[in-house]
Amino acid sequence: MTYVVVGAGPSGVVAAETLRKTDPGTDVVLIGDEPEPPYSRMAIPYYLTGKIDETGTYLRKTDGHYDAKAIQYKQGRVASVDAQAGKVTLEDGGTQDYSKLLICTGASPIKPPVEGLDNPGVHHCWTLEDARQIIGLAHDGADVVLIGAGFIACIILEALVERGVNLTVVEMEDRMLPRMMDEVGGDMIKRWCEAKGVTVRTGARVTKVEKGAGAGEDRLTVDLDDGSQLPAHLVVVAAGVASNTGFLDGSGVKVEDGIIVDNRLMSSVDGIYAAGDCAQGPDFSTGGWSVHAIQPTAVDHARVAALNMAGQDAPYRGSLVMNVLDTVGLVSVSFGAWQGVDGGEQSVSVDEAGFKYLRLEFDGDHIVGALSLGRTDHVGVLRGLIQNRTPLGEWKAELMIDPQRYMEAYVAHSQ
Repeated sequence: MTYVVVGAGPSGVVAAETLRKTDPGTDVVLIGDEPEPPYSRMAIPYYLTGKIDETGTYLRKTDGHYDAKAIQYKQGRVASVDAQAGKVTLEDGGTQDYSKLLICTGASPIKPPVEGLDNPGVHHCWTLEDARQIIGLAHDGADVVLIGAGFIACIILEALVERGVNLTVVEMEDRMLPRMMDEVGGDMIKRWCEAKGVTVRTGARVTKVEKGAGAGEDRLTVDLDDGSQLPAHLVVVAAGVASNTGFLDGSGVKVEDGIIVDNRLMSSVDGIYAAGDCAQGPDFSTGGWSVHAIQPTAVDHARVAALNMAGQDAPYRGSLVMNVLDTVGLVSVSFGAWQGVDGGEQSVSVDEAGFKYLRLEFDGDHIVGALSLGRTDHVGVLRGLIQNRTPLGEWKAELMIDPQRYMEAYVAHSQ
């Protein structure tokens, strides 16, 4: 039996280790497509700020970790999968046979259709190599334009602010974090960032990035759709991501937004599984299937997929939409169906001056979604109430009056 795991991010590493522990007598092969040892993209902002060095991003710090676990680590990018032959082909022409295959290829940043994004000085912030380039350009006082104000962009924003750059954020939607926050929360985060010296342009679109164009030959000019221009030493593109699934063309594996999997994380092809940002898996909140591109979901997917590959029966309940973000000191959280459900009710508490906001979404006497800004105490309780589908009973009326009493409701139902 040979298990092959394609993709060496958190999902792939956890899966390989789980396979090795669960089925110790087999071969486990882990294939990664970057020259560095397996690392966490979520650690890159800490590398940008100097809080860690490159080795600090590595998922496993011990030398020889994979050899010690009898996990064969191979470097290469998969070009195609032959499901009938049980074989993957790499871009360099090499091949790897498998008995069962787990795809953990993650996602890649989207490149918007904007002229000039191939110019020197324009980078994504996705790989360690991207981070090295950004460190060389994002010096103290440098003019930096960040395209996008979603979840990943706001993580990058925090690191750029710590580097002391003159930062302008350009977001085409009407608010920051449009897929994580409503208008109240997004506008509050925008005001917070502006108070910290960041210029935020929402409802604006970059139309072109020009080299020089009056800003100096070693600099860039960023054109916006309102006719204004922004000078930049560096442009960072963070306009979303898309699942890495192109190499599956012709394999028979069904793909929509990601690889369609069942509640055991197996794809439409027997013996081929998927996990992490490339998998369109069960969604706890909706009962449907979604891509949840967050590390906790990737790790949960990996463990469940590996157990099922090894012959255990490990059904997956579904992942919960869950985002926790620190934006220049303002903590924001979104859980579950934060936009509400048909026929549901809502309870809201807003302190605009204090940058505090809480919104609870109900379906009957269950909390199904929540938004929180400006508080860190007991936010994990909100996740628990949602994920456990806790019936609130008489506490529903109390929370409709004051949503901030959710900890009391939790304690009352834990006794």
